Amino acid sequence: MQKQCKCGEYMGIRLRTVIYQNKVEIENVPVFSCEACNRSEVYPEVKPELTGLIGTLGSKPEKQQLQFEEVSEVAHLMVKVTDKNRASDPVEAIIQERINELLDLLLLAQSLNDGPWVDDIRKRLSQIAKHAITVHDF
Repeated sequence: MQKQCKCGEYMGIRLRTVIYQNKVEIENVPVFSCEACNRSEVYPEVKPELTGLIGTLGSKPEKQQLQFEEVSEVAHLMVKVTDKNRASDPVEAIIQERINELLDLLLLAQSLNDGPWVDDIRKRLSQIAKHAITVHDF
């Protein structure tokens, strides 16, 4: 995935660490980066999850390290796709495997009547579905 930078060059997407208030390191955030001018911007598809995560930290967060792929399914899938052990696996297979994992977890959460867990899994599935529609519309 690429997009054109304001300097005219193309920005590639990478997993980066975003630092919030010099205390919180949020690892594996998908970010567009331009090698020509060093400009970076968060991948638009994950901005709502990143903003929500930062909102939970408050104005004076403790020093900590967070894994963004635990919040964002797009980041989770990018981490899996870029894993060297999965290099030969088709992206579609990795996505389908994750959807199946989430559907299995959804069944378990429903059988336990765990409403918050059900809601979280549904939110994760909708992140994948929303992103899949965005990618296939072009």
